[in-house]
Amino acid sequence: MLELLPPPPADPLWVLTDAFGADARSERLDLVLGVYRDETGRTPVMAAVREAEIRLAERSASKEYRGLSGNTAFNRAVLAMVLGTGPGGPADRAAAVQTVAGSGALRLLADLIHRTRPGATVWISEPAYVNHRPILEAAGLTVRGFGWRDAEGGFDTEGVLRELARAGRDDVVLLQGCCHNPTGVDPLPQDWQALAESAVRGGWIPFVDLAYHGLGDGLEADLLPTRMLAERVPEMLIAVSCSKNFGLYSDRVGGAIVLGASAGAARHAETALQNAARTQYSMPPEHGAAVVTTILEDDGLRASWRAELELMRGRITTHRAVLAAVLSDLGRAGEARTLARQKGMFSMLPLTGEQMLRLRTEFAIYGTAAGRVNIAGIPEHRIPCLARGIAAVTGPSAGSA
Repeated sequence: MLELLPPPPADPLWVLTDAFGADARSERLDLVLGVYRDETGRTPVMAAVREAEIRLAERSASKEYRGLSGNTAFNRAVLAMVLGTGPGGPADRAAAVQTVAGSGALRLLADLIHRTRPGATVWISEPAYVNHRPILEAAGLTVRGFGWRDAEGGFDTEGVLRELARAGRDDVVLLQGCCHNPTGVDPLPQDWQALAESAVRGGWIPFVDLAYHGLGDGLEADLLPTRMLAERVPEMLIAVSCSKNFGLYSDRVGGAIVLGASAGAARHAETALQNAARTQYSMPPEHGAAVVTTILEDDGLRASWRAELELMRGRITTHRAVLAAVLSDLGRAGEARTLARQKGMFSMLPLTGEQMLRLRTEFAIYGTAAGRVNIAGIPEHRIPCLARGIAAVTGPSAGSA
């Protein structure tokens, strides 16, 4: 059997990660994987997470099965965090199930789309998160891209609205709720309003991927576009990840939220998601979800978590600003302006694949071939080195307009 398997393509991110691991240069810098790193290069465990784990260990709760929806207290807490708790709000007609991280939520919701709207096209931004298209196509869905950035590297409001006007009433549009991966380019509040109006007018269903909330403009500000959409549209899908903002990368914690025209419709969708989970992994792991629940249900831990999340956000924002300033000092004003207005963990360098290869081979700086770098992975003292590398590979006159 196995000899009939054609050679599959390797995942480009993990190919680069393996190459980084094999690189013997002491000055090498990994800006490929989307993880937060402190000044020592470590991915720290958040203080609130450590305290929650201590409390869970002291309670020594049972390890029995939780059920197909996972940790129901986690589901309630995530619903409240994402959609709010006001009476008569969108959460009243929503249901959530715990998933195997955000990627698992994307896949479960993709299966729900395929089951309920098998002829639907799912529209995704170009560029998009590297795993969006593979997950959707693995669920049997037709995927179509639409442009995201304008000629100056900002959000292309007119172009996006023009392309989405062609989306059918059975179609789904996948939008990243904040901190767009890989570009760092987000719609402005008025752009989100226009996207909501487009959804209502065209009848397409928003599918929001929330993976970086809290790392852009702050937790509440980052959730506002999702909440605004939820208040405007009758149906909506939301994939939630707790990897980045809780630092629970390897614990694989996430949730799938379905917003229906009624509470009854949402409950039917919840059952469909449970059935899909049953055939894929039966039920998600408990530990990480219990950690998140412990934090969100305790006022002190929640305050500690939000304070540390804000410090992480501030550090990312500062590092991006410093990188832009150093680039500007090096005569790269164009690149500096583009970087300065981006948000979140990632930025897209205006470099070609060949220039990114030069960064890797000549300066031991690892980013993706498309130009994405993890701003959250840059130690402060290495920012000038990164800026000099960018200046060197772009040549004497690039970006100085």
